[in-house]
Order: sequence, then C-alpha cells, then structure tokens
Amino acid sequence: MSGAVRVGLVGYGFAGSVFHAPVITSVPGLELTKVVERRSAKSKARYPWVEVVHDAADLYADDAIDLVVVTTPSTDHFTFVRDALLAGKHVVVEKPFTPTAKEADELIRLAREQGKVLSVFHNRRFDGDFLTLRELLRQELLGELMEAEFRWDGFDPVLRSTNWREGSEPGTGVFYDLGVHLLDQALRLFGAPASIAGDVRMQRANATAHDYFDVVLQYDSGFKLRLKSSKFIREPLPRYALYGTKGAFVKYGIDPQEQALIGGAQPSAVRGWGKEPREQWGKLNTAVGGLRVEGVVETIPGSYMDYYRNVMEHINGQAELEVKPEEARLAIQLIELALQSSRDGRALPVPFAEASPIS
Repeated sequence: MSGAVRVGLVGYGFAGSVFHAPVITSVPGLELTKVVERRSAKSKARYPWVEVVHDAADLYADDAIDLVVVTTPSTDHFTFVRDALLAGKHVVVEKPFTPTAKEADELIRLAREQGKVLSVFHNRRFDGDFLTLRELLRQELLGELMEAEFRWDGFDPVLRSTNWREGSEPGTGVFYDLGVHLLDQALRLFGAPASIAGDVRMQRANATAHDYFDVVLQYDSGFKLRLKSSKFIREPLPRYALYGTKGAFVKYGIDPQEQALIGGAQPSAVRGWGKEPREQWGKLNTAVGGLRVEGVVETIPGSYMDYYRNVMEHINGQAELEVKPEEARLAIQLIELALQSSRDGRALPVPFAEASPIS
C-alpha cells in the first residue's frame, strides 16, 4: 500500500491520550480515524473528527482501518494484538510487548503468517538524551567502556493507588513498566549480555507488584551495565553515567517530551519540539587528540513522531522498521531471566548472548 495510513486506537487512558493520539496526529500521512473507549467519548473533545466505538471488534471489522494501536494494560496486550492481526491489521502495541517471551513468539509468528507489520512502542529510543548518548558512543568519545549505570528513579514512598500497574498479574510492576525501556536501550547500544543478575523487590508497604530493581548486565568484554529504579530517591541521581578508557559522560534529568505531552502539548504545534534547556545538558570529561576536554554536550532534540513516521513509511514500503518485534521480545526474555535470577539469588547466563548490538 502507499499513501495515508488510517489508524484505529484501542484505549484512551493515560498512554492513549497522552503518548499516542497527540503524536499520531502530528505525523503527516497518519489519520487517526477511530478510537475505542468503553465507557466514554473523551477523545472527541480533542479530535472531533474521530469516530468513537465501545468495542474493539467494531474497529477490527472496519476495512478502512489500516493500523491498530493497542494502548490497553500490558496484561491484555496478547489478546488485543492477536485479534487485530487475525483481522488483517498492522499493529503497534504499547510497551511492554507481552508478559512472557512465549506470548511474544506467538504474536511474531502470527504477524509473519498474516503478512502484517507488528511493532512495539519503545519511544525511549527517541529520547534526546539517548540519541545523544548513542552518538557519543558512535564517535568513541569515551573510549572502551568499563562500566555504566542507567537509572529511572522517583520519590513515591507511600503506595497510594491500586491501578493495574500496581497489581499482581504477570506483566505489572516497575520492572515491566520502566525497566523494559532501559533493557531495550541496553540491547540497542550493546547487544545481549553474557549474563544477568537481578534483584527485583517490593519495598513499599502493601505493595503487590515489584517497585524496585537493581539489574546487572555483564558482557564478555568486561563491560558491566547496571540498571536501577527506586521509589525512595528524593535527591536525583544521574539518569545516565558511563565510564570508559578515555573519559566519562554523566547526564541528569528526563527527556522533556513526556512532560510536554502530559501538559497537553501537540508536538506538531510546538516550535523546537524535544529541545532540552542548556541546564539539563550532560557533562562530558574526556580526551580528544591528546587534549583534555571537559564541558557540556548539547542534547539532540528527541522526537516521538519519528517512531510513528517510521512505522508509516515501513507500511508503505519506504523504510526498514526501526523497532522490530523480535527486538522487543529479547527485552521480555531478559526480564524473565532477571526475575528468575532474583528468585534464585545468583547470576544467570543469557542464552542469546551472541546477539549483536541493534544499532
């Protein structure tokens, strides 16, 4: 096919209304056409042209819909993605892909059989800080990496809500919700590790889903990458900290796109979208041509629109798919290994360690 891609959105909760609909409607060539909302029609207030239906089956039966975007809780991803593929639709699904690698394998197989595109919304590949970090590594400005730490912290010591993310079903908890982003970034930059050691816990009173993780990825080169998240970090720690034979890069803060979207911004209407203020730029301390260099590095502007633009171009046969389902599946397998490692109290070998970096 070529030309406009008509989109049906399943779910208009936080993910659907904040991260997907505004980005989809900011990409020329994507047409948000129909939205599934079970008990409301909130999407029409912002997108008055859309048709609201209350059952996903109405979306699947619509021959005019080319791409279905699934933004339901992760506990339901498998069923919605399966049904959309069986209906002959291309599919984007919110992360995490599925609670288990086995379910991911089944969906990947089904997408191939149906001849349809399947991708997972790993939007954090399009964060400005990650794009900047990737470019620093591409230019080898840190030399050979020895160790690094990626963190996603906050201060929320009292469990107040009982939403699905805090539930006890498979696919819930901070490791699936946030850890999967860090794992995807690790695979993107460095490939699969040789071993993984996980410490995944429930720290807050009355928690039923894990709210803390400390996961170490060990590579054959000797490089060690630590991924961490805690709800008890009141004083911010670096988001990224990398140390190599030439120097170091340390970066604080979160990509500004998220807060802008939460605030109701429309990416296509904001000049300089994704541009980060100077005070949040990362610090580089390294050597270039025998000279000591120390200073800040301007953050490359992030763009979640690039994710959806790539999906559209791939559907139209114009580009290779940026986020492949097989890559998202590897992140789920690492989650399963880390959870097993945490239960066993020992590091575990990674059976797919021969996988090369995705970038």
